[in-house]
Amino acid sequence: MATMTVRTHELDKAELHVHLEGSIEAETMSLIAPSLSREEIAARYSFNSFEQFLKNFGWVTMHLSTPEHYGMAATALVRKLESQNVRYAEITLSAGVALRRGQDLQAIHRAVMDAAAASSVKTAWIWDAVRQWGVEAAERVVDAAIEHASQGVVAFGLGGDEANGPASQFLHVFQRARDAGLRLVCHAGEITAADSVRQALDCGAERIGHGIRAVNDVALLRRLARENIPLEISISSNVLLRAVPDLPSHPIRRIYDAGVPVVLNTDDPAMFGVTLIGEYELAARAFGFSEVEMRGLAANGFRYAFAWL
Repeated sequence: MATMTVRTHELDKAELHVHLEGSIEAETMSLIAPSLSREEIAARYSFNSFEQFLKNFGWVTMHLSTPEHYGMAATALVRKLESQNVRYAEITLSAGVALRRGQDLQAIHRAVMDAAAASSVKTAWIWDAVRQWGVEAAERVVDAAIEHASQGVVAFGLGGDEANGPASQFLHVFQRARDAGLRLVCHAGEITAADSVRQALDCGAERIGHGIRAVNDVALLRRLARENIPLEISISSNVLLRAVPDLPSHPIRRIYDAGVPVVLNTDDPAMFGVTLIGEYELAARAFGFSEVEMRGLAANGFRYAFAWL
């Protein structure tokens, strides 16, 4: 097991897979919804299954009822990132949720953009559709993202319950987004089989959120390496959501050694109680990433960013 001498705080880092709604810490949630007790908030930030996590994530979004609430969340997130020497972040906004709730997505976007502009962290935005709500709902997200493509929205993403919305169903949606100049990301291979990753690739995904099930398919690993498609890996998220049985079972080392590009991320840092620095330290401590490898992982965050330069 390698010893890491590089100071993770001093590394320039990029965060490419962080959900705004999942970054809202209890203190910020108390400001957004003062009627909530600390006990109630704490209960919603604990879960014992992926399904329960999705419900709790939905509970968080339910309390974001105004653009100002989203702005408060963005302010807190970029401050947290800034304190960890994160230079760049692509933040995922659950645009599909906001549209489903009839919210003013343009006003929300202005609020989060204004909040992020006050930070030294350069930000770009990924607008996410919820796959279990179907193709038509995803089309609405693409329509809105296209309208805001010149205003900091750089990519269309597909998230939600992977088992109830195969990526292949959204092929036309991805094609529309790509043809309009948006970049493409897709959650895949987190809790379902490796074929989910293959479907995402066939839809044109340029990065894969999680993708850890690809380790079970040698041909797929070779394809990811050959096509230079990075996996956005969030170690703690995968352990806490039971995507892997335990920490030693996590396949990040095997995926990395297979030549697949890897980017470290937090996913939903407040709900998981993690930081990006902590994920880097965990990679070194539990999986033996050397100083040179750690610097390479940090560089990948910029190399595979959609709008860093």
